Amino acid sequence: MSIYTKIASRLLFPLHEQFKGHHTRAILRELEASQWQSAEQLQAQQLSRLRSLLTSVSVSVPYYHDFFRSKRLQPGEFRSLDDLAQLPVADKTLIRAHMGEWRAAGTERLSRHSTSGSSGEPLHFLLSKRRISFDIAAKWRATRWWDVDIGDREMVLWGSSLETSAQDRIREIRDRLLRSRLVPARDLNAQRIDEILYEIRRFRPRMLFGYPSVLARIAMHARERQQKMDGLGIRVAFCTSEVLRPEWRSLISGTFGCNVANEYGARDAGLIARECPHGGLHITAEEVVVEIVDEAGHSLPSGIEGDILVTNLSGPEFPFIRYRTGDRGIMSSHRCACGRGLPLLESVSGRANDGLIARDGSWVHGSAINHVLREIPGLLSYQVVKDSATEVTILLCLEQPLGEEGAIRLVHHTKRLLGSEVIVSVQCVAEIPPEANGKFRHIICRVDHPIAQSTTSPILEAQS
Repeated sequence: MSIYTKIASRLLFPLHEQFKGHHTRAILRELEASQWQSAEQLQAQQLSRLRSLLTSVSVSVPYYHDFFRSKRLQPGEFRSLDDLAQLPVADKTLIRAHMGEWRAAGTERLSRHSTSGSSGEPLHFLLSKRRISFDIAAKWRATRWWDVDIGDREMVLWGSSLETSAQDRIREIRDRLLRSRLVPARDLNAQRIDEILYEIRRFRPRMLFGYPSVLARIAMHARERQQKMDGLGIRVAFCTSEVLRPEWRSLISGTFGCNVANEYGARDAGLIARECPHGGLHITAEEVVVEIVDEAGHSLPSGIEGDILVTNLSGPEFPFIRYRTGDRGIMSSHRCACGRGLPLLESVSGRANDGLIARDGSWVHGSAINHVLREIPGLLSYQVVKDSATEVTILLCLEQPLGEEGAIRLVHHTKRLLGSEVIVSVQCVAEIPPEANGKFRHIICRVDHPIAQSTTSPILEAQS
């Protein structure tokens, strides 16, 4: 660790957090100790914090006060984390409908935030300084797993306008002192990517942070231009906000000569999990309880994919309890080789609505077609769009031609999943743009809203 990094991490950033009224440094010390506790000790800690959370919300949050009273529930009756099943599943729709009843009575100085709106209308919510402090400390701890720290050169390649539009003069000064550089990464044409690659070479960051689709696109451009980027001293690329696809991980790692760490979190739910150098996707157990459930909200065992529910234990002022994130994942029963007692997610497979409607009305998860697409040689990125009840468009960005045989095989596989009468159009394109918020979606179902006529040229269009 350099002298400047020590000054930034031990003095400048703690002073910054203290000035903002955050207790980040103290929480970090607690987290760095508790991560080595046993799984049983961490579960006991979670249960204790859950009872405290429920005691608070059952008294001060009108929605939960009424619910506990109507069900004759007492927080002290929660004997295990499994008892969370007695509480309702919350989602954005429920919170919006009861917005006036969701804030704890008597709370002040809460800051207003919102989700990016990638799944539809954004959710506006409130956070306390302690909840924000916990989120920052959890991320800080997980960053240090990779032998990097606040004060090391960091380049943040970000597509969402929520962050980039909020960058003012004060934030610029703070980022300069902490050696963190925010680089807007929207509208990635060839000229813009060249500019970003130049900035990376000049800045020589020790860590990258951003959407995996953005990092992969920049890495691919560098490879195409034969620009060597693997000798700059980049140690790790943290990927967030999208599913980290295997082909993206390989491309980023190979181009920049660095490790790649997956992160799963959300503005509303908090930092849910981050990957350690041993490959374990560790849940921030001190702050969140993660459940994997079926559509009815019933718990599923480890190894079975289901919807992800998150209970944030540090935010009673505006609670997220059994909150449906909109993502699907699998819980792991294994322990990580790193020795931390933090529980593991085996995988996060993407949005719960990342599925396709078959011709007979059944729902087909995107993973049923994703694994076939990822086997295509030279695949850089892809997108499957359900244009109508009988039409599917598959966009492929490839390093090499697909060929008619490969296209026919892909069409036949898609028809087996969705119905033989479905029209499947496979199109090779130079690039696949992200959504308006900068995020990338692999599966888009627009059955009720057909997209405009594509301007790309189909290499194959098959119809039975």
